[in-house]
Amino acid sequence: MLEQLGKNAKNAAAILGKASIKEKNDALLTVAKALLDHQEEILAANEVDLKNGREAGMKESLLDRLALTPARIEGMAEGIRQVSELPDPIGEVLSMKKTENGLLIGQKRVPLGVVGIIYESRPNVTADAFSLCFKTGNAVILRGGSDAIHSNMAITDVIRNALLQCNMPKDAIGLVTDTSRETATKMMKLNQYIDVLIPRGGAGLIKNVVENATIPSIETGTGNCHVYVDERADIDMAVKIIVNAKTQRLGTCNTCESLVIHREIAKKAVPPIVKALQDKQIDIRCEEETIRLMEEADSELAKKLIPATEEDWGTEYLDAIISLKLVDSIDEAITHINYYNTGHSEAIVTEDYRNSQKFLDEIDAAAVYVNASTRFTDGFEFGFGAEIGISTQKLHARGPMGLLALTTTKFIIYGDGQIRE
Repeated sequence: MLEQLGKNAKNAAAILGKASIKEKNDALLTVAKALLDHQEEILAANEVDLKNGREAGMKESLLDRLALTPARIEGMAEGIRQVSELPDPIGEVLSMKKTENGLLIGQKRVPLGVVGIIYESRPNVTADAFSLCFKTGNAVILRGGSDAIHSNMAITDVIRNALLQCNMPKDAIGLVTDTSRETATKMMKLNQYIDVLIPRGGAGLIKNVVENATIPSIETGTGNCHVYVDERADIDMAVKIIVNAKTQRLGTCNTCESLVIHREIAKKAVPPIVKALQDKQIDIRCEEETIRLMEEADSELAKKLIPATEEDWGTEYLDAIISLKLVDSIDEAITHINYYNTGHSEAIVTEDYRNSQKFLDEIDAAAVYVNASTRFTDGFEFGFGAEIGISTQKLHARGPMGLLALTTTKFIIYGDGQIRE
């Protein structure tokens, strides 16, 4: 099955690489319309996955990641429409220079070829990944998790049928329907057909790819994201940002999992932050010092606090849990965050310009915010239309990966008979 998917994708990529901008954009708009026209079938398939997830005891935050609604399908379609409106990077000549012997040497942006994506839970990734790969002339082979298999099959079928309507190769998107770990590991070694592999999911998946893939890979996903409340923070703003960053969606990689608060502002800031989070049924894991501070402010709220362990500082919960750490300085906050973070998204709340700049300069992460929620680290929010994932590594791509991250370059050389002496 994998061998055939690889051959089909390779053939499709050869066709896509020659497709015109108009052909690609028209096909994307047809796919977006098809998703809406067939949303009932997609929602029915998704309900099967949700039912299986509930019966398996899947926690609510992960069920939320898995769930599709009419609004989310509209969001998928809108993302594809936005991708169709973005400038096509393929064919762009990045530079051109003339050498002493008269050669013109330039660089041209080209597709990667065949992109493999292994991902978990979120079926909207199926549509997002397809649209970005298709726009950049790449074929894509997708392997989703078993928990979303019915949803992914339904979405893939809609896309493939829509491509046929446009006389475009349906194998521009392929789905691995065997969701076993063994098949995923075999896919990681399909060098003959897949040019780059992108894992999108939890730490376990990323580790598996890093240890087993022989295909070049781009790491994405894991997000132990922090919000640091500086000694010069606006407390009302801090509460608003923290509640949004933690509670808007619990199961996403850009959700805040860890709070860091300066001791100078702790007596004023901790009680309203704790209350706001507990009002949203968020469990807070913190040091004994914070518990004592809350006992003085509100003994009833203090009773609900949970003593933190060392493990809590580095955990991506993807659940209604957050850690809270007190620090003596912005330097200690930066050191703590850089030690425990996953290179995803970090935020500072402060009215001190110098501290904001220090945080921006010294935090090692793909996205660093001043006075804003970490939930904005997203291809749609960044104006990419959609995203292939959020890269937490530093080579080739970093942060939300849009069209440019799915391209490479080749040198193009013009001569008029030159030979090397």
